[in-house]
Amino acid sequence: MTIACLGWGSLIWSPRTLPVSGDWHTDGPHLPIEFSRQAADGRITLAITPGAKTIPVLWAEMAVTSMEDAVYELGHREGIPLDDTEAHIGLLQPGVTPRHAQADVIGAWADAHGFAGVVWTALPTGFKDVRGTIPTVDDVLAYLRDLTGETRARAEEYIRHAPEQTRTAYRDVIEKDLGWTAA
Repeated sequence: MTIACLGWGSLIWSPRTLPVSGDWHTDGPHLPIEFSRQAADGRITLAITPGAKTIPVLWAEMAVTSMEDAVYELGHREGIPLDDTEAHIGLLQPGVTPRHAQADVIGAWADAHGFAGVVWTALPTGFKDVRGTIPTVDDVLAYLRDLTGETRARAEEYIRHAPEQTRTAYRDVIEKDLGWTAA
């Protein structure tokens, strides 16, 4: 049973405990990804963002034996409590009704590649106080400009280390305005 994990941000350069087998591949499905989520530590991170430009995401085979293990491992890596994995870990497998946006695109891609299942991070967009709202590029820039210290350093690191193929509309503006180009 081959299970793929999709990624577009820190999973790629900092998988930590995520059990991936082999390298990350660059020919994943095209999804609407943008720097549209404030993480718990203050960074602005990439998330599936309705209406954003679609870009090819990355994927890696997971070294797990079941979809339950794949969901658990991705949730653990992302710091998602077990009670929240159903809402915040995307899951696609035969016989299970997809519960997340983009499942049709991911499903077509998975079928073409012969995967038994696919998992991905499905955290909501927005700043902590307005989850589900998509911040504008001006909102994100204003927020990033105001960061200081360790929070600013983490935010800059995340943006600089995002995979080069994760070329979003906001990233272009952030790089131009703040000079946070790819590492």
